[in-house]
Amino acid sequence: MDQLARIKIKNLRLRTYIGINVEEIRNKQDVVLNIRIDFIANDATTGSDIDKTLNYRTITKQIIEFIESNQFALLEKLTQDVLNIIMEYTEVQEAEVEIDKPHALRFADSVSMSLIGTRKN
Repeated sequence: MDQLARIKIKNLRLRTYIGINVEEIRNKQDVVLNIRIDFIANDATTGSDIDKTLNYRTITKQIIEFIESNQFALLEKLTQDVLNIIMEYTEVQEAEVEIDKPHALRFADSVSMSLIGTRKN
């Protein structure tokens, strides 16, 4: 039986160009990511070899570089792109990405988009 593990990355704060208004296109804005990654951890739970597990630091660095070096019109597209990066890892069985755009609405703390990806076995 496979050992399923869960990684949670909470409140990863990044800055990027996101939006369709002129001001949004010209100025970087904050985005906040919350990520859940469920993966098969059979080898990782029986040893101490970093090469036998899903390295959350490597994934996070990929996400940071991708977000900070690109421009996005829609929160939906950004969320899907981040989910795609995570799902490239074959150990990942399911992942959820939620990205908040603080102050997107005048009377709200933020607006967020959430997507879930599931590997079909």
